[in-house]
Amino acid sequence: MTGPRRGEGPVPLPAGPLDTRLGLPPAPVPDTFLEAVTTELGPAAVAVEDGVLDAAGRDWWPLAAVWATRGLIPARPAAVLRPADADGVAACVRLAGEHRVPLTPAAGRSGVCGGAVPVAGGVVMDLTGPGLSGVVDVDEVSLLARVRPGTFGDDLESALANGGVTLGHWPQSMDISTVGGWLACRSAGQYSTRYGKIEDMVAGLSVVDGQARALRTGGHGPRAAVGPDLTALFVGSEGTLGIITEAVLRVRPRPAGSGWAAYTFASFADGLDAVRRVLRRGATPCVVRLHDDTESRRSFSVDAAVLLVLDEADPAAVDWTLAVVDEECRRTPGAAATDRRLVGQWLEHRNDVSALGVVIGAGLVADTVEVAAPWAALPGLYRAVVDGISAVPGTLAASGHCSHAYPDGGCLYFTFAGAPGDDPPAKDGYYRAVLQAAMSATLAASGAISHHHGVGLVRGEWMPAALGEEAFAVLGALKSVLDPHGVLNPGKLGLPSPFLPPGWSWT
Repeated sequence: MTGPRRGEGPVPLPAGPLDTRLGLPPAPVPDTFLEAVTTELGPAAVAVEDGVLDAAGRDWWPLAAVWATRGLIPARPAAVLRPADADGVAACVRLAGEHRVPLTPAAGRSGVCGGAVPVAGGVVMDLTGPGLSGVVDVDEVSLLARVRPGTFGDDLESALANGGVTLGHWPQSMDISTVGGWLACRSAGQYSTRYGKIEDMVAGLSVVDGQARALRTGGHGPRAAVGPDLTALFVGSEGTLGIITEAVLRVRPRPAGSGWAAYTFASFADGLDAVRRVLRRGATPCVVRLHDDTESRRSFSVDAAVLLVLDEADPAAVDWTLAVVDEECRRTPGAAATDRRLVGQWLEHRNDVSALGVVIGAGLVADTVEVAAPWAALPGLYRAVVDGISAVPGTLAASGHCSHAYPDGGCLYFTFAGAPGDDPPAKDGYYRAVLQAAMSATLAASGAISHHHGVGLVRGEWMPAALGEEAFAVLGALKSVLDPHGVLNPGKLGLPSPFLPPGWSWT
């Protein structure tokens, strides 16, 4: 990873205490609440230093990084709580409910949608302490690992490697994100075509809900028919329904073989069709990543759409997979094999996030937007989103790639940068206009408004349209049952909150 260390953002913060950008009156945090937490968990469990509070007021949301250049953070908690274990988590949630204090769970704070921003103030719960981090045990026979939520990705893979296994989950934020965050946001790793997204890797959870009840889900075997899958209820709930305190994850033996390939296509649509045909035949290379011509010129100095292919598995499986890829790519008019060292070039820089701070420091507004849709809709959706973003006044660049592919469709991952001027409201307005263009096009294509970054604060207003009004109401009803006081992560997933004005939006 090139760039900030754990707990930092893309733009450094000045000394505080800092002013807040969202401007909501923070919910009151009674002294009696902090005293009760201190009594139960000890003085080390409560932090109120300015630097700690300012850092906990933001995550990796790029618009918040723009605000940071003006010395602003989105919001500010009254305290950061650091429970030592799952019992401490339950105690904090119980006391928050009793005292009506909003509580925002956080770990690596690497999310880019404002999911860890304490919108209503209150307190932030830090889940990265020693008792909430690390691999508990690995069942190398059943290929299951028990892992705590505050475990960072690189630490997880190092521990699993000692047992000859891997999770196979490699997000760009690997070094600065945690298992709990992956599960909360339904994240995807760069190797998801072979290994799946995080929801495919989780066999069970331990969760503390908004009533401070300790729940266990899953654990009934590889498949079960014992009612609805409650594990799936909490995966993707972004800390609004419960706080994950342990996960049982499906691991795999470390692969013995690997292989690379690269191809060029006359158009992005041609490349998408070739990838579709590969998946249709049952081949699932770990990485099958198609860049449009704009990104290919910028990243690889190639004037065509570039497809990168990487696989790891049993050597015979790798050989078969790459043979299928080669057959389908060569069937495409105008396609050609190219230097496979482009894959190595991507691998070398794939986790480098330092450019974001540089671009924002130069006065620009930049971010990424990832959505997903079926194959039949992907070519048109790609064109609609790139054209829609390009049409927003101030846009300097808009490009995309297909980052994750599955038998029924894929993820389109867009990057944009704009220069709407130095006026802060103009920058905020530009950012929202770009989001509106991408969300509107995705909803029109019946796609998913998020593939792996989650919803958080940023995309909440589009949730009723994404789920449907009736289904969104069901989500709200679940929230009221599991978190009757509404203390868990207010302002996320577009859910109403007793701590926020009706209809409030970050815009």
